[in-house]
Amino acid sequence: MKLFRFALGLVATAATFVMGVAAPAQSQMDEITVAYFLEWPMPFQYAKVNGTYDEELGVTVKWVSFDTGTAMSAAMASGDVHIAVSQGVPPFVVATSAGQDIQIVDVAVSYSDNDNCVVAEALEIDADSALELEGKKVAVPLGTAAHYGFLSQMTHFGVDISTLDIVDQAPAEGAVSLAQGDVDMACGWGGGLRRMVEFGNILLTGAEKEELGILVFDVTSSPAGFLAENSELVAKFLKVTADANAQWNSGDNAHMVEAIATDAGMDAEATLTTMATFKFPSVEDQLSAKWLGGGAQSFMKGVADIFVTAGSIDSALGSYEDAVNVGPLTSASEM
Repeated sequence: MKLFRFALGLVATAATFVMGVAAPAQSQMDEITVAYFLEWPMPFQYAKVNGTYDEELGVTVKWVSFDTGTAMSAAMASGDVHIAVSQGVPPFVVATSAGQDIQIVDVAVSYSDNDNCVVAEALEIDADSALELEGKKVAVPLGTAAHYGFLSQMTHFGVDISTLDIVDQAPAEGAVSLAQGDVDMACGWGGGLRRMVEFGNILLTGAEKEELGILVFDVTSSPAGFLAENSELVAKFLKVTADANAQWNSGDNAHMVEAIATDAGMDAEATLTTMATFKFPSVEDQLSAKWLGGGAQSFMKGVADIFVTAGSIDSALGSYEDAVNVGPLTSASEM
């Protein structure tokens, strides 16, 4: 866990620095930078490819891809990124718990079946024999949704985490390590997870995880200072995203697939397979009690408490109510 604590320290240091820097006023901005993931296909990418964000926001949107949500947090802390699309809740919680002033502005996607841990096939370990994982080597992208899911599953199975040799690897790296036999289990999402299951098996399905209260969803996040100065701009951004989600959810979306696949760095078949495991809540749903109306805040507190128990972070906030800002999304719903 030393590497995780070091990375966390960097985020906290960067957060302290940027809290004293005022965000640029909206009227002075002609470009914003938005973080996203490759091999993580979502409807917003159709609007991204077609230039809809630039047109509706009236500014140039510069898109930068990242490997993990923790890297997104660090980039927002340094001021290099203004908005992060589909950041995992756990890395968001890690950053806010360390003092970084970032806020959730929408629920980007729910995906219980697209984030999991895979055990090497040769070990022949399944849910009934999960205790045999003790003493094994595991690749986990620390501070991410996959990390939280890993900790929750190990707690469920009664596996003593202190006996595991945990290495911090992004999903793509973890997939390679699992394939080469360098680790006994790897955790991740998206393309990395698809490659992992070629060499092993999962312990719990998405539905089984949800029954245990192990939710998996991503959010759109942004520095609080930037939101305060650019709430209308962010509302317009969320409106474009919501419209793309609604178009996808309508089922009339065949024309969107090629653009999304190309932008995600995937083929059409893999894109459809991946997106079949995704759910994109409507704005109305996002503003409900299940999500940003209270559910997300309670969930974040649970994630933080588990991380504290596992020794992954030093302490949790008393409440994560202030980590959610529904102002821009509410405005977007009225546009």
